[in-house]
Amino acid sequence: MAALDGLTILVPESRELDLFAGMLEAEGARAWRCPLVRVRDLDDPKPVLDFIAQFIADPGEDVVLFTGEGLRKLIALAGDQATAFLIALKRCRIIARGPKPVRALREVGLAAQLLPEPPTSDGIALALRREKLAGRLISLQLYPGGERLPLLGQLQDQGARLRTVVPYQYAGDAESDHVAAAIAAMAKGEIGMIAFTSSAQIERLFSIAAAKGLDAPLRAALEKMRIASVGPLVTAALAAHGLVPWVQPESNFHLKPLVREILRAQG
Repeated sequence: MAALDGLTILVPESRELDLFAGMLEAEGARAWRCPLVRVRDLDDPKPVLDFIAQFIADPGEDVVLFTGEGLRKLIALAGDQATAFLIALKRCRIIARGPKPVRALREVGLAAQLLPEPPTSDGIALALRREKLAGRLISLQLYPGGERLPLLGQLQDQGARLRTVVPYQYAGDAESDHVAAAIAAMAKGEIGMIAFTSSAQIERLFSIAAAKGLDAPLRAALEKMRIASVGPLVTAALAAHGLVPWVQPESNFHLKPLVREILRAQG
């Protein structure tokens, strides 16, 4: 008998949905596929192309990478200027928020010089709080909605000059009915666990619940069911909604360690 036999797990992953679901299914679980955050190209890439041109001309002292997908999008949009963009990256200190941008950097033969702990925007703020930033040019690759992060205000208060870019957007509400059906199943006790792999999944789940009038059923379900978190960033997002995960890997915040932690706790 497999360790997760009889357990239905809601899988809100998008980019590696089948990989993650397959890992869980190999252990006997029934994976309820419910991608919450699909990344798609911008309708107007001009602001990103302008950012790339400015960055190649003057990368400044620091660049902060928030997501692996963001770096991949920047390289893709750079086109025949991709090599020049990567050379510019090497000319400044690279700050990576968590394992996903680290993995994307490794794909192009680069590495981060600063890995804040915890791997969150607050961790970045803490790591830079005592640095002399007056006059420093810091480029920030943000995710959709990241323009509102308190980190940006802190860096400006420290005198830094900021250059920001959001190189992708999230898909619209085409699948919101599927998400609403999953929330209803959660409320009925048909789903025993949800495994979050990004903070954006949490925000989108609550956003759809609010739009569908399902706030109360969602919260009641989440307070009863087991929640798996891939790492500190997701756990912090859960805490903002008053939720505590059942499991989180102690280190190596990736899919395989998360599955191992689920198996350990379940066993």
